[in-house]
Amino acid sequence: MKYLSTPLFLATALLLQASAHAQTPARMDTAALRQIVEQYLQVQTAGLPGKVSVTAGAVDPRLALAHCPAPEAFLMPGARAWGKTTVGVRCAAPAPWTVYIQANVSVLGNYVAAAVPLAQGQPIVEGQLAVLQGELTTLPAGIATEKAQVVGRTSNLSISAGTPMRLDLLKSKPVVLMGQPVKLVTRGNGFSISAEGKAAANAGEGQVVQVRTANGQQISGIAQAGGLVEVTF
Repeated sequence: MKYLSTPLFLATALLLQASAHAQTPARMDTAALRQIVEQYLQVQTAGLPGKVSVTAGAVDPRLALAHCPAPEAFLMPGARAWGKTTVGVRCAAPAPWTVYIQANVSVLGNYVAAAVPLAQGQPIVEGQLAVLQGELTTLPAGIATEKAQVVGRTSNLSISAGTPMRLDLLKSKPVVLMGQPVKLVTRGNGFSISAEGKAAANAGEGQVVQVRTANGQQISGIAQAGGLVEVTF
């Protein structure tokens, strides 16, 4: 029976080990997956008000995903880079796979709240408002972040002190009143046409309002300050 000499034995063992490593496909690093998710969310949240921080959740270390030279992160339809969310990472080649990773987007910023109780229908003045700081992702959607968004508007309901100001619960101060004479203005490339009419309802700036012309025709337009209604076709 022949026995390999020690040097030859070691060389053979090293060759076998190297061959085994060469045959084992490279795996996707779970830390790299988390980094991909965080970088993607940082891009998606660029420009948000306040201090933004993103954190990707843990990835199961038992995942055996083939190494991907160009992984792509994405949000599912309807998902937002806001609060608790889920980000997908997919690979097209050499071995296609998709994995979903939990993440959290935190936004610490200013928001406007009532400094005193506000009565329903009462025009809001600046002294009745306070600017507070908090986690914006935990507040209802459409929260005012600047006093100018609220001053001069009225609330659809009574608001207690400390309540964040929701823009969807506020009415704009009318710039056009029902029955008021208004000027209809149509602008185009190099021309402007105007006509007279009367507003059929109250409307805040930027709201759609119906206008009845002298010949009885009803025309819709966008209410603007100064009794103007802009008509676009």
